[in-house]
Amino acid sequence: MRLRSLSAPVVILLACVALTGCASGATAADEGAEPAPVATSESPAPSAGEAAALAQAQAWLDAASVPPGAVRLEKSPIRFNSGTTWPCGPYEELRGYWLVPNTTVASAGNWLLDNPPADLITTHFWPLTEDGPGSDSAIIGYIPAEGAQEGVVYTLAKTDADVAIRAAVAAQTDTATCPPLPDGGTYGAPGQG
Repeated sequence: MRLRSLSAPVVILLACVALTGCASGATAADEGAEPAPVATSESPAPSAGEAAALAQAQAWLDAASVPPGAVRLEKSPIRFNSGTTWPCGPYEELRGYWLVPNTTVASAGNWLLDNPPADLITTHFWPLTEDGPGSDSAIIGYIPAEGAQEGVVYTLAKTDADVAIRAAVAAQTDTATCPPLPDGGTYGAPGQG
């Protein structure tokens, strides 16, 4: 008797599966047909403020000054040990990468300090030395005005006989704001950690 009571649900289940296959709408003619396109949501067009920020970031990246002999790269040649974050936003960010052959971090960094990009001002006020802090890596920031939280931050890192350079470039939109810091604190300048 127990077999009969189990066989009825199994038969019903098999019938449902068979009918589901029949109701799928697939026919022999459909087997070679292209699948119907899946609807995707398009990203909205950027606002005027976003477009202006992206244009500014691109202009700063295009004006990036790097030491003679630097080779522009499409992607990072190494994994840098630090990153750049921008506390105020929204903003548009771009990155550029270079490799400077046969040089030191101090030599490449001091060249960057002596040759600012565009009309930006540095947030790094001391020269780099061959044997002091910055002999293996350095961060040099540039901003458009005192107190700005946008601009260019170069990160330099030694790789064998060469130096890798990453430029993190950010430009704020016209609606950018900075979250308030507790106890009247202020943000450090880009490139100062």
